[in-house]
Amino acid sequence: MKMKFHYMLAPMEKLVDASFRTICHKYGADLTFTELVRFEGLAKGNNSAVKRIRLCDDTPTYIQFMGKIEDKLEKFLNKFEPSNGFLGFNFNLGCPSQNYTNQGVGCAMVKRPTKTARLVDIVKDYGYAVNVKMRLGMTKIEKEDKLFIKLIEKVNADFFVVHARYRSESYRKEPDWNALEECVNTGKSIIANGNIETIDHVTFMKEMGCEGVMIGRPALINPLIFAELRGISTPLLDEVWKEYLELVNSREMNYSKRLLSIEKNDLKNLKG
Repeated sequence: MKMKFHYMLAPMEKLVDASFRTICHKYGADLTFTELVRFEGLAKGNNSAVKRIRLCDDTPTYIQFMGKIEDKLEKFLNKFEPSNGFLGFNFNLGCPSQNYTNQGVGCAMVKRPTKTARLVDIVKDYGYAVNVKMRLGMTKIEKEDKLFIKLIEKVNADFFVVHARYRSESYRKEPDWNALEECVNTGKSIIANGNIETIDHVTFMKEMGCEGVMIGRPALINPLIFAELRGISTPLLDEVWKEYLELVNSREMNYSKRLLSIEKNDLKNLKG
């Protein structure tokens, strides 16, 4: 069954905090995602990991994690208690960081559909919704071998967010929309991610058959982008940044100084 077309805020480490997610949801993002965390760390009760998945309000949010050790995933899920706003889990198979890929996680997992399917099934066995965020693999060869298609066909996730580049491809290069269309043709629910900034981009994704778009870096400069893509009137951007800081202060949280500095710079050095 096709779901309605969704606008999603991408998870970005040390940038997309709970207050920023709240602001983006208020101004048009249907769904948001926490910063990335290892479920092995959650299983151990690591304070830093636990803080990253803490939800502050009813903003619709998926907890994003990565990992590969099945009993650690079960250990975490055994003690996990959902809070207000929690929708389910997002499994990261897209992070290109060498720190992760050298350990066989992130986009290094795209070539392991059977392992990924088992991990996703474990989450479902606990009664939670789960989706996947992924790239096209580690290398051009993995992409050409269609390992990403094999994974989508094998894994029983609710939907797949596809960043249509392989690991080392530059953000300046256009994503491979032909590969994205191949993902859509599997019949699974596909969300487009990467270089989506205009109404024309959204229209193109809808016509392709995608069931939503995930927006990351453009939202860091302009959190009103979701409302603008929907054709909804918006307040001044300065007012929204003030609203963000007021929300942070009211929650007595640390805000992302890096996030506020992005407003004055371009995105050329941003990753994720």
